[in-house]
Amino acid sequence: MVPETVHRLREVVTQFSDDPQVQVVVFTSDTPGFFINHFDLAQAGELLTQDADATPAWIDLVERLSTAPFISIASIRGRTRGAGNELALACDLRYASREQAVFGQPEVGIGILPGGGGTQRLTRLLGRDRALEVVLSADDYDADTARQYGWVTRAVPDADLDGFVDAMASRLASFDKGTLQTAKAQISQVTLPPRTELLAAYTAFAASLTSPAFAARAQEMGKLAEQKGLDVELRMGDYLAVANQQI
Repeated sequence: MVPETVHRLREVVTQFSDDPQVQVVVFTSDTPGFFINHFDLAQAGELLTQDADATPAWIDLVERLSTAPFISIASIRGRTRGAGNELALACDLRYASREQAVFGQPEVGIGILPGGGGTQRLTRLLGRDRALEVVLSADDYDADTARQYGWVTRAVPDADLDGFVDAMASRLASFDKGTLQTAKAQISQVTLPPRTELLAAYTAFAASLTSPAFAARAQEMGKLAEQKGLDVELRMGDYLAVANQQI
C-alpha cells in the first residue's frame, strides 16, 4: 500500500458507486502470498503531506467503501496486515482462504499506532479483549482463528474459495439493488465507526510516525529485512518480536 494505491482505490470505489449497474464488487489479489500487506511507511510522509487541509485520503476511502451503494466482498489469500487489513475490514463481507490467509495489525510492534480504522472496526467485530490482543500483540493470525474471533465472515478451504465467492456475488447480484442498499445502510447505521473516531485514530497514527520508539524499531526491522529478505514479510509477527528484543 502506497499513496498511489490509496488514491487509485478511492477513484475506483467512487466510479463503481456512481454506476447504477454495479451491484457487487469483489476485491482480490493476483500477488502470490499476499492480499494487501501493509502501508509502505517510507512513503507515509508523502500521504500525510497530500492530506493537508482536507479529509485524509485514507479515511475518505474506507468511509466511501463502507457506505457504498454496492456490496463489497474481500476474497482473501495471503498476508493481510495493517492498511491491507483495514481495507478488508471496510468491506462488507470477508471470505478467507483457510490455508493461505494471514491477518495482523502490526503497528504497535514497530512503535506506531493503527490509523486506518483497524482499532475501531476490530473492537466492534471482536469485542474489547480480543481487539486488545490483536492490536497489542502485533502478531499474525491464521484464517481459522480470525473466523473464530469474528474478524472474517467465513474461512473457506482454498480450493473452494473462488467458487464460493463467485456464487455469493452472483446470488447478491440477482437481488434488487435498492433493497440490498437499504438493508446494508440499516446495519451500517448501528455498526460503523463515526468519522470522528476514524479521524482521531488517523491523527494519532500521524503523530506516532515521529516517535523515537518508531525510529528505533524501524531501524531494527530494516536490518532484519536486509538479512532475511522476503521472509520478514512472510513471518512479520515473528520478526517484530525479534526486533524488539534487540532494542
